[in-house]
Amino acid sequence: MPKPQDDQGQPDSAKGVTRDLASRIASAKRERDIEDNRASRNAPPEMSGMARGMRIGTEFIAAILVGAAIGYAIDLGLGTRPWGLLIMFMVGFAAGILNVTRVVAQMNKAAPPPPGSDLGPDVGEEDDDR
Repeated sequence: MPKPQDDQGQPDSAKGVTRDLASRIASAKRERDIEDNRASRNAPPEMSGMARGMRIGTEFIAAILVGAAIGYAIDLGLGTRPWGLLIMFMVGFAAGILNVTRVVAQMNKAAPPPPGSDLGPDVGEEDDDR
């Protein structure tokens, strides 16, 4: 007696094996997606060189513009044109430089140099040449 077949000419046992294989593949894909999501959530966000440059430039320009705007407002209020603008422009410039140094220090701390780079002694090393 011939084995029962489905409408595609395959035996019923092959259909069950195919279904089982498909479910195992789907399960493995789900596990891999969960693993990838977990790894990407735990990884620190890395900025490209262009993104770093844009952030640094934005910090600098924003501080200068805020200082100039405050100086202009002082000049309008007190009628001391152009001294408030000039003084606050310089204060904004100084604040911009301070912001840039803070951002660069934060970026350097978040992304240490690669191992093997010759950038001087490590923080924990003692100097034996004294």
